[in-house]
Amino acid sequence: MRDLYEVLGVSRDANASEMKKAYYKLAKQYHPDVNPDDKAAEDKFKEAAEAYQVLSDDERRARYDRFGHDSLRGGGGGPGAGGFGSVEDIFSAFGDIFGDFFGGRAGGGRRQARGADVRVDLQLAFPEAVWGVSKEIKVQRDVSCTTCNGSGAKAGTKAESCATCNGRGQVVHNQGFFMVQSTCPRCRGEGRVVKEPCVDCNGRRTQVETTVLAVTVPPGVDDGQTLRLAGKGETPPGGGAAGHLYVVIHVRGDERFHREGEDVLTDMPVSFVKAILGGEVEVPVLDEQCEGTTTVEIKAGTQPGDHIIRKGGGIPRIGKPGRGDQVVRWKIEIPTKLTSRQGELLRELAAEMAEDVKAERKGLFGRLKK
Repeated sequence: MRDLYEVLGVSRDANASEMKKAYYKLAKQYHPDVNPDDKAAEDKFKEAAEAYQVLSDDERRARYDRFGHDSLRGGGGGPGAGGFGSVEDIFSAFGDIFGDFFGGRAGGGRRQARGADVRVDLQLAFPEAVWGVSKEIKVQRDVSCTTCNGSGAKAGTKAESCATCNGRGQVVHNQGFFMVQSTCPRCRGEGRVVKEPCVDCNGRRTQVETTVLAVTVPPGVDDGQTLRLAGKGETPPGGGAAGHLYVVIHVRGDERFHREGEDVLTDMPVSFVKAILGGEVEVPVLDEQCEGTTTVEIKAGTQPGDHIIRKGGGIPRIGKPGRGDQVVRWKIEIPTKLTSRQGELLRELAAEMAEDVKAERKGLFGRLKK
């Protein structure tokens, strides 16, 4: 456990103003909004807050100066000792500081929360996913109530400071020699209560809004991928940054093209005669909104499962130049029925190749002629 003065980077004779400036600097450096999803930064953020919580209180600072870390045992109040249950508790305790540089709400002592994220599902045809498309989607989300302007209070009235926490959004509990802060159960950390709720939102401060938004889908998206539209989610009650809109892509398949990452596989049927002798085949391609074709040569003696690769004939790469490849795999078709002439020619070929094949089956009249 580090020395609290060392945590804040101040001398032991630092005054209140110096400690506040030191904490301000650390809080700004390791703030979760500046370091999203960074556990190490969050730990330092909590450590600085817990150190400042002790040293900014004259009585607790005096005990710490006299007994050191022993004065922090048995309850909250020091780094690693559980002085704050969460990052939100820190915002509630020192909202006046955070309000200066992260838009914290005055009175409630909390930073402005970000609104909830919203998810919508978008169905695309295969060509739309390959080449991109612009779509309009209908989104239902909570926005700030226009009647009460997000206050939650009836017209002509306003929210009042919470009497339980005196508008701080936090309540303090004595725990032995220490004090532990937690979110106020009455106002739920808002620092204010509404006695006469808005008739339109019933005090919720938000109302449901249905909006049509334009979404630009880039070329190359795949089934299951997600597009994020920043700030197009819900607006938090009382104002603050809007959440994000997440558009989950669902792509209908195309039997001509089997996608594997940025490559596509096309199984192309070809007659056994053309496989033996060689020739040309019209193959479907992704160009022209997946309706184009190109002529591909098939070599004589092609075997079932043989393939060719059309370089750059695949899916456009997202955020990168170029495209994947198209693999054309030959599926040799064996006829199940032959005309008499076709059968005769194949038997001549079999005789030429000294192949022992099944004898021709004659009908009843053919046998009688013998």
